[in-house]
Amino acid sequence: MGLFGRFIVGITKRMPRFLVGGVARRYVAGKDLQSAVKVMKKLSSEGACFTVDVLGEEISNLEEAQFFIDEYDRVLAAIVEHNLDANLSIKPTAFGLLIDTAKAYENIERLLRNAAKNDIFVRLDMEDFRVTTPTIDIVIRMHEKGLTNVGTVLQSRLFRTSDDIKDVCEKISGFADFRICKGVYLESEDIAETEYMGIVNALNSHIDLIIENGGYAAIASHDLPVINHALTALNRNAMGPYLPDPRKNSPPDRIGKGPGYEFQMLLGVRGNIRRKLAKEGHRTRVYVPYGERWYEYSMRRLDENPDVAMHVVKSLFMPWTNRR
Repeated sequence: MGLFGRFIVGITKRMPRFLVGGVARRYVAGKDLQSAVKVMKKLSSEGACFTVDVLGEEISNLEEAQFFIDEYDRVLAAIVEHNLDANLSIKPTAFGLLIDTAKAYENIERLLRNAAKNDIFVRLDMEDFRVTTPTIDIVIRMHEKGLTNVGTVLQSRLFRTSDDIKDVCEKISGFADFRICKGVYLESEDIAETEYMGIVNALNSHIDLIIENGGYAAIASHDLPVINHALTALNRNAMGPYLPDPRKNSPPDRIGKGPGYEFQMLLGVRGNIRRKLAKEGHRTRVYVPYGERWYEYSMRRLDENPDVAMHVVKSLFMPWTNRR
């Protein structure tokens, strides 16, 4: 599948931009906030909630961070105005993490405080290995300041992830909140799993570990082996739809969250499975990216993980398997 994926990536890069845009419309809400709001309103009828991501990440100077600061302020206002069940996803590097750590902390803290005024959660997306520790450190620091409306993403392909789960859960107790996923960044085999089943097995073990340690498990996967494992693990721990979180090491109520867990999926991917989970009563969240940088986002995702191209092929030739 890897060779085929790289073949599709090569073809896609040679396609005219407008043709790429035709495919990207499935996975990106649009170029502006208005488009994202429209998508969320439509999918709300299917029982979905959302996490909104303004496209763009690592910046070259701090002035560029101002765009993200201002745009996320607009996203917060839109969520409140339209009464959307949504939170935020941000890239720490877009706020200056690799340029000026202190300034990045200041920018992110400002956003968290604004979001907290309306009980809106903020997820720190996990980028490549250079910023794994700095991103986790931000979460710990913000919780020490009393800002508990923040969590991070952890990538199961990294060997360090089990230790990161235990460490974060120990430091911020039951307020640890993770989006756990395979991870799109193709890291070196020295620090990460590189084969499909190794990554899936790691992800399944990390779901168990988060549940055992009282963390909130945002299970971000489209893989049936992972979803089925998660359902079994939840049942084993007496967790599930319409049930209170029974774990003594987890807080009883998290605003805008499920009973200790939720399922997350990318916009445009495996909508049939998401709708089935929602119908069964599980909280399901859709990742909604938007922005002018949709092309760069699409190309970078394909570069980092050519296997993502398989979803492109399926959407073109077997659209019934991959409805929004």
